Amino acid sequence: MNSRLTTLYRPLQGSLQHVQWGDGLAPLLLRLYLAPIMLQAGWNKLSHFEDTAAWFGNPDWGLGLPFPELLAALAAGTEFFGGLLLLIGLAVRWISLPLMVTMIVAAVTVHWDNGWLAIADPSSWLANERVMESAERLQRARAILQEHGNYDWLTGRGSVVILNNGIEFAATYFVMLLSLFFTGGGRFTSLDYWLARRTGLGVQPPSDG
Repeated sequence: MNSRLTTLYRPLQGSLQHVQWGDGLAPLLLRLYLAPIMLQAGWNKLSHFEDTAAWFGNPDWGLGLPFPELLAALAAGTEFFGGLLLLIGLAVRWISLPLMVTMIVAAVTVHWDNGWLAIADPSSWLANERVMESAERLQRARAILQEHGNYDWLTGRGSVVILNNGIEFAATYFVMLLSLFFTGGGRFTSLDYWLARRTGLGVQPPSDG
């Protein structure tokens, strides 16, 4: 049985060796996906820094964190400059670490109590009591819009939904950053790779960074 599996496995695995030249594409796509998200998040915090710091520090309608100005500056700088580094593929492994910390902090302090889902979807297997309760609110909101608004125009670019604000996006970005931490920026597709080749460091691994 083992020899038969080996006989079948070898040619299949051998055929996949021919696509290894493109193993830098996956890290590149992760970087290009994450970079604008981080840049936008960081820029929003920087351009409204006083409001961001107030939200970080206020215990009544914000996060109630200590040293709000410092933490707001660290979060904004990490996201904005981290997005730039991801975009060009420089210091990818290094910047992935503080970005992962930022995602953990966001998930725990902002999104955790809301469960997993970012958008309330009662049909989801991951729907919690909060999401299930939102179904009645959404149905009522749609009824009001259909009765008093131009519903076809309002929904012409997408359905009306309720934002649940769960940890889904933060957790997804964390996993993507964790992958980049282990793979690096990508062979041929990152500045890290070419710097490593120039300095004679890390030439052998398929994805330097």
